[in-house]
Amino acid sequence: MQQVNIHEAKTNLSRLIEKAVSGESFVIAKSGKPMVTVSAYTPPPDPAKRVGFLKGMIEVPDDFDSMGRDEIQAMFEGK
Repeated sequence: MQQVNIHEAKTNLSRLIEKAVSGESFVIAKSGKPMVTVSAYTPPPDPAKRVGFLKGMIEVPDDFDSMGRDEIQAMFEGK
């Protein structure tokens, strides 16, 4: 893995970024001491792709809208 000092990294930032994007990670050092590793960014998976991941695994009862209606009404009315 290539190691560059901070001054060189500032001077050649665009070139170094292109190398990282192409898969060549590098280390930025200060006075010869490694400080950070730079590598290409990998975006997290799109959460929108998870919609429907339980399809066919659960079942909603036909009376879902009215389940517990009497109990809920009694709680509001204090009965």
